[in-house]
Amino acid sequence: MVLDAAIMTPDLSAGAPDAPPALDVRRVSHSYGDRMALVDVSFAVPRGSFTALLGPNGAGKSTLFSLVTRLFNVRDGEIRILGHRLSEEPGEALRRLGVVFQARTLDLDLSIRQNLKYHAALHGMTGAEASQRIAEILRGSELVDRMGEKARNLSGGQLRRIEIVRAFMHRPRLILLDEPTVGLDIRSRAEIVSEVRRLVKDEGVSVLWATHLIDEIDETDRVVVLHHGKVLAEGNVPDIVAAESAGSIREAFTRLTGLAKSTAEREMAS
Repeated sequence: MVLDAAIMTPDLSAGAPDAPPALDVRRVSHSYGDRMALVDVSFAVPRGSFTALLGPNGAGKSTLFSLVTRLFNVRDGEIRILGHRLSEEPGEALRRLGVVFQARTLDLDLSIRQNLKYHAALHGMTGAEASQRIAEILRGSELVDRMGEKARNLSGGQLRRIEIVRAFMHRPRLILLDEPTVGLDIRSRAEIVSEVRRLVKDEGVSVLWATHLIDEIDETDRVVVLHHGKVLAEGNVPDIVAAESAGSIREAFTRLTGLAKSTAEREMAS
């Protein structure tokens, strides 16, 4: 997948010292009945950063994404997107947001083009604007010649690429990706991680990448470690590793969570 450089307008405020973070989560808690899924969660995604939300299955990552996207209402705490309070300015906050959910959300009976145009229409784009945008994003991609095909004809990796393209259609400044490489082959995983990182570097978009796969974490990333609904660490990879007197982020994660090494490796590799 090749996303053309014209698809984004650089966030000129990304480096401003007084600019609010792309995502600001403040003391958020959430429960399902008596079970606490998130407990006093606070962290920030700086503008123009690739931030990994790292945690094993059941850590609360998907619950957090459901709150940020307003699938669930925030009852305890506050969430801001580029300075806009989600509870008070949901329209202003969400129009700056692009999302790739863990579950596949394309309509398999529609063509690739129809899926993308439908999303564009939901964001107020005309048919002509959507067509131009699609051409910009997919320029150079092997999927250009398959735009008229039904989505069900695509492989898992190709479906995920189209979902990522769709998330960029309306030029958001913050992208949430919930376990975007789950179920993909090694090559597709590597290509998707690499492409999203390039967008962060070249276009200034901010990314929150939820994963349980440690091998998707880079030394230059910011990481938020989430376990049993609690934030155990937040910061750059070298700082977290040093704080735990560990030799790697994998070892630091094991020490932070208290999981036995074999259990942690099994969780993070599955």
